[in-house]
Amino acid sequence: MRALLLITALISVLLISCEKDTNETLLYVGTYTDAGSEGIYCYQFDERTGDLSLKSITENKENPSFLAISPDKKYLFAVSEVKESPGIDSGSVTSYRISASGELNKINQKPTKGYHPCHVAVSPDGRFVVASNYSSGSLSLFEVNDDGGLTDCFQQIQHTGSGPDSARQKAPHAHSAQFSFSGEVLVSADLGTDKVEFYRFNQAANKFEEAEQAFLNMTPGAGPRHFDFSPDGKFIYVMNEMHSTVSVLEKTGDTFDLIQTLSSLPTDFVGSNSGADIHVSSDGRFVYSSNRGHNSIAVFERDDKGRLTLVETEPVVGDWPRNFTISPDGNYLLVANKKSNNITLFDIDAELGMLTYTGKSLEVPRPVCLEFLVR
Repeated sequence: MRALLLITALISVLLISCEKDTNETLLYVGTYTDAGSEGIYCYQFDERTGDLSLKSITENKENPSFLAISPDKKYLFAVSEVKESPGIDSGSVTSYRISASGELNKINQKPTKGYHPCHVAVSPDGRFVVASNYSSGSLSLFEVNDDGGLTDCFQQIQHTGSGPDSARQKAPHAHSAQFSFSGEVLVSADLGTDKVEFYRFNQAANKFEEAEQAFLNMTPGAGPRHFDFSPDGKFIYVMNEMHSTVSVLEKTGDTFDLIQTLSSLPTDFVGSNSGADIHVSSDGRFVYSSNRGHNSIAVFERDDKGRLTLVETEPVVGDWPRNFTISPDGNYLLVANKKSNNITLFDIDAELGMLTYTGKSLEVPRPVCLEFLVR
């Protein structure tokens, strides 16, 4: 009887092990193509070792800088961060089908009707795609067809206004937009107007309209760039590019209020810096943001009221960290260093949230955006 139980236990372990081995983790890398990049790179990621091995390259010479993967994991959307795509009098978004091998097969490409789209996101139900046109200060909205292709842009939302910095804030610069976890609200950060803006979809009118709270004014001259939600959706954490600060927005009822802003840099730093990306850990205990110039990842700890305390700034072992991401298992943080042409890998301390460089650095030309896919 004891032998039978032992055999049964061993079979269970083997089955679990085999099931785990069938999961494949891919990393897609969006790039700028002005200095040797061929387009979108796909790597196999080993969650046990942190190793990355190249699987495929999708040729795209139109700055496929930012990527987003559909919730059903079947499609990938990439902006072309250019003023004009070939044959298109604007930037564009391209839809790809993700093959069984991880390779990307182009479905179609649609104009954003705006210049230099620098960010793209998909709604939680996979119905909508939104692109942020930096130079035009507008959002472009598309629906996703049954085959994963995009419709023509069915709505363009034009931001208005300016900020106090006469060099960079003469006009609106939509830098990112994301849907809330419920999909009910579309949120946008505009660097040029120092605003975070809110929209809801009107089913009857088939368009997005200003929400009850149309916008929230940020600190003048801060330049909000990217943001992320807390796991419960009650807080938004905003990376302000121009001030190198992180702002905390708290939801009360249907509106958000600015409750805290703190620097992402050490107090003794002297020099120029631009804030870039920001992410909240899956357990909601930590917030990470990237500093370009200081070339570091700032690590913040969240308290039970959503406020932040700066824990450390960890060097990225590279130059000009733009987008970064946390591995699906939460064990690693990967950084795309644009100017040094590499992706660096860090261990995450599960208890303290702090980062330790693993010694692993992958050479990739002009990396900008990192997107994981587990299937």
